[in-house]
Amino acid sequence: MDENTGYNEVEDVVGCHVEDAVTFWAQNMSRNNDILKLSHALAEVCPQANSVFGNPDFTKIYGGCFSEDKCWYRCKVQQVISDEKEEKETSEETLKHLGKTLQTYVGTKMRSLAAQIEVLKNVRCSHMNVHFGDDLFRAVKEVTERCLIAPSSLEKLEKIWAEYNLAQEMIQLCRNVNESDILILKRNEVRQNLYSAVEEFILEADELPLSERSTVLQELSGSLEAIYGQVSEANDSEEAFQQFFEWKQTKLEEFNRVRSVTNASLQILATWFSGMKKLFDLTSEVSLKSEEVVGNVDEVLEKAESDICKELEISLVEQDEADKEIILNAYSKVIRKIRQEQHLITVVQSKYLASVEFKKQIVEWLNKSPNIDNLLSIKKTLKNVKARLRWKLVEKSNLEESDDYSEYEITKIKEEITGLRNNLIQEIYNEQEEYETLTYLVQKWFPELPLLHPEAGILKYMNSGGLLAVSLERDLLDAEPLKELSTKHPLVCSAVQEQKVLLKGYAVDVSTEAKVIERTARYHRAWSEFKEKSGLLQLMFLFLCKSDPLVYLMVPYYPGASLGALQASTPLTSEEILKVMEGVARGLHTLHKANIVHGSLHTNNVFAVNRKQGIVGDFDFTKSVDQRASANSMVVGNLNLISPELRMGHLASPSSDMYAYGCLLFWLFAGDQEFKIKENGTPEVDELNMDDKVKSLLLNLICSNRMTAEQVLNDDCFLLPDVIQAPPQNEPGEELECEKAEETGEVIISSDKKIDDDEEMDASQ
Repeated sequence: MDENTGYNEVEDVVGCHVEDAVTFWAQNMSRNNDILKLSHALAEVCPQANSVFGNPDFTKIYGGCFSEDKCWYRCKVQQVISDEKEEKETSEETLKHLGKTLQTYVGTKMRSLAAQIEVLKNVRCSHMNVHFGDDLFRAVKEVTERCLIAPSSLEKLEKIWAEYNLAQEMIQLCRNVNESDILILKRNEVRQNLYSAVEEFILEADELPLSERSTVLQELSGSLEAIYGQVSEANDSEEAFQQFFEWKQTKLEEFNRVRSVTNASLQILATWFSGMKKLFDLTSEVSLKSEEVVGNVDEVLEKAESDICKELEISLVEQDEADKEIILNAYSKVIRKIRQEQHLITVVQSKYLASVEFKKQIVEWLNKSPNIDNLLSIKKTLKNVKARLRWKLVEKSNLEESDDYSEYEITKIKEEITGLRNNLIQEIYNEQEEYETLTYLVQKWFPELPLLHPEAGILKYMNSGGLLAVSLERDLLDAEPLKELSTKHPLVCSAVQEQKVLLKGYAVDVSTEAKVIERTARYHRAWSEFKEKSGLLQLMFLFLCKSDPLVYLMVPYYPGASLGALQASTPLTSEEILKVMEGVARGLHTLHKANIVHGSLHTNNVFAVNRKQGIVGDFDFTKSVDQRASANSMVVGNLNLISPELRMGHLASPSSDMYAYGCLLFWLFAGDQEFKIKENGTPEVDELNMDDKVKSLLLNLICSNRMTAEQVLNDDCFLLPDVIQAPPQNEPGEELECEKAEETGEVIISSDKKIDDDEEMDASQ
């Protein structure tokens, strides 16, 4: 090898001469076939060629007989020692070699032939590259002769289904009751036709081996890709298969012909050997003459060797570019056929499942239409309960104002009022369930219901995402005003079936009412997808005030569970911080996934329920996200929760939410430690005594290129919470100061920082 060749390289080689422990001559195994053919050619030509006389040409390649193995090799003359002495020695050597060659010619020929026979046996045994695309041939047969054909009923079904969807859309867009009658009759007719088409399609699809065929195609695709690789840009024309069949037939015929010739030549050679065996067997009774047996053995050997070389060439030599193009074109078309059939199977399976579900659900409504009788019955019951409740409330008020009432009478009437309130809430839940049923029917089968029954208020319920409780009224609840928390909006505390709740009042007019309902509906839909696992505060009910332009939102009440309240009284431990903030990150992820930016994250609307469940609280639904972000001047310690880009006038985004999240996490872990604020308003993290994992997370939250909520959930901090150090705790005197601040509606985080909250104190405070 060349001196500049790198070390530590391993190659498979065939050695031809070893001079010492580090010097040898060899050829790479990849050139074995080429060298074999070349050796055969040199062994045939060189012994019969003229020897070199005179001055050799240094640029030419000559044939030379190697003294070690008596085989012929290519060689170049590197140096001429003496012309005369070259010539004389060469002549003598040539004569000697010629004599030796004549003496060993048959042996050399037989050794060469035996080596070729060995190779040929191995090739035939392993069937190397002699299939000529048999796997591809079988694949072509599979996708052409056994492919699935689309059910004849599928096209009819898709056509009628499109007509049905169009009929439903026309009803949904209709605003005139008189016109809707004609559209409903037309829809019902199409629905009957669709039901018949569905039945026909299901029967036909049941006869198809869809799963089995899908498995076959998947395995076939995988095996072909393992052999031929990814599909390239090839010409998968209609003639690709025919060209492949013709190419395979031609190659197979040529191979079989060459193999037959080889077999015939070897049979002649075997017959010659058999005759020679009998000739040299002196004990044999068969009398053979030498001319009958020997014949022209040179021709027999030459013919056998030539035929073997021809078969090896066909078996071992790779296809040329034309062959490869034919194979790749066929392969590309096979894969296209497989994918087309797989797509058909997917379509049929999807239509089959949809058809079975359609048949199962629509059979009840084929010959009848739904009504709102159940809803009207519930509303009637609600009206009666509310009337009785109002009467009892008046009776209680009158009794309390009289001078001669007894405690027994008051207690009894209070129990009756509590029972009526519980009945009222239960009937409202029943009303919501009936609205849910009607909503499903509207969305699935009967879009005409809101038009036919406008008095039911189905559209209002649907637009609110299922939050709107039209029968709930503020004055029917036992609500206690929370004046200390009602800085911006009316806020009252109540109980619903033994659960503490808050009622948040929002002032609305005709133009803002729809926006409030829309924003609460989006938030509620995000919560509804995961419910308790969403990391969001639940919105229970939304209802309008009949006497005032107010919208009330009912949410669960978690007194003392906000981060601000907890840290002011009994701060969270490190493990509790991580559990809580993991839930907060999940809540932000739920919002961001629904394309909702919170915009107003602070210590009073982030809750730690039972000190372990982190929940993101709701926000002011009368404001847009940018209004919420600009109004949020909440500060913890000397940390501003508004991100640097928001202070520069940029719009609120999921990234700005994550900045506020990072500041809250920093505040929780920093505790009483003093820290510096950079010019851009972000805290200096590196100098604090804090776990490295927490520091790494914080640095990725308060930088410009922040982590997403989903990335935060996968951070090491939440995978290994036991290694995180607890933050320094507040001094006893500071807890008392924080409690006083809470009572006055102020938020104090450290002993020397006190910031007024210009936004309403949220639900759990």
